[in-house]
Amino acid sequence: QVQLVESGGGLVQPGGSLRLSCAASRRLLGINTMGWYRQAPGKERELVAYIGSIGTTNYADSVKGRFTISRDNAKNTIDLQMNSLKPEDTAVYYCNIKGAYGTYNYWGQGTQVTVSS
Repeated sequence: QVQLVESGGGLVQPGGSLRLSCAASRRLLGINTMGWYRQAPGKERELVAYIGSIGTTNYADSVKGRFTISRDNAKNTIDLQMNSLKPEDTAVYYCNIKGAYGTYNYWGQGTQVTVSS
């Protein structure tokens, strides 16, 4: 199994920035996607962004232009730079790594992001 540990969450005022990081316990080879999901109170979990093995990215419309996802295969990390944060970004953010063809699907424990004045 692979352990995923998120860090970087916290409390920030609207318009502020945070950088989330997800560290995997070991390198994962082959075709996979690394992504960030979030779940707000009373809401279902939703995709925020993901990045493929060769660096292709996709973002939810709600965060496009504000968030940037990146991966460092050598360090086994996935980062999410969040700028211009809004109160509606408040949620628990989860790191995810998914292997091609359903070979594996790993989740982190989540990190809290709160955007409030």
